[in-house]
Amino acid sequence: MTRFIHDQFSKDYLEELLKPFGTVQAPSRVAAEVKEIDVLFTPIPTQTTKLNTLGILGRMATIPAIFEPFRNPASVDEIGDCISKLLEIKSAIQREGKRNKTKIPETEIPQLWILTPTASENIIFGYGGQLKSDWVKGIYFLPQHFRTAIVVIHQLPSIPETLWLRILGRGKVQQQAIDELAALPNTHPFKRVTLELLYSLQQNLRINQNIEIEDRELVMRLAPLYQEDRERARQEGLQQGEQQLIVRQLNRRVGNIDSSLIEKIQQLSIEQLEILGEALLDFATVADLELWLNQQQNTTNQ
Repeated sequence: MTRFIHDQFSKDYLEELLKPFGTVQAPSRVAAEVKEIDVLFTPIPTQTTKLNTLGILGRMATIPAIFEPFRNPASVDEIGDCISKLLEIKSAIQREGKRNKTKIPETEIPQLWILTPTASENIIFGYGGQLKSDWVKGIYFLPQHFRTAIVVIHQLPSIPETLWLRILGRGKVQQQAIDELAALPNTHPFKRVTLELLYSLQQNLRINQNIEIEDRELVMRLAPLYQEDRERARQEGLQQGEQQLIVRQLNRRVGNIDSSLIEKIQQLSIEQLEILGEALLDFATVADLELWLNQQQNTTNQ
């Protein structure tokens, strides 16, 4: 199912955006029955003023936070599971405080942000979700002691401050956010890493045999952006940039590759790098990469 591909993208995406500003654990395990929190974030106090780069997402991350993104609309039970994981974290923090004989302030208990594309009125009402005047539409806060908010991505206003959340939406909402991302200046600190994660998502979806219509449209939307990026790099003679892009994609696909393989990649021509960019879609292990590089070397030596 492609849902798991999107789930991994969401975790990688939030981790990449937030790691300059604090400690990110994705996933983080809690409880004896091994529940997993998607993203647990602890901000660095000296970095919180810089989080405004990420708009509303940055505002959410100014305090310890748990992010639970859903590709499909979160159900009543799934929201309940998220809250139970928050309570496990809260209990663990409080137990640690008792062992150390220190009182844990409420501000050190993470705030839970449940990110869902849509949510019915019955779900919001059933959990007591309420809008707040100092937050944008689409963010429903549960009663105070739950320390939880349900973020309905498709209800968020289409403004720059919500862009980094709308990237995690579906269908037209996500595609509009991608268009806005592509229009950002190339100097924006998070444009490049977000596009690269989207390209990896595109490649993973392309090789899936049971791709949904919505995902097929996403692949088609990302394809020209990917080609434009590669062509721009080629025209500007940025062979090093092409190499770095390929290495990052390989790291995500087959795991971190060692320095000897990186050196071999750095010896490839632009044309060979372009071929590798397509070939890596079929790689499952580092051995596949090694075999491909050896074949290229043999061809060159003939």
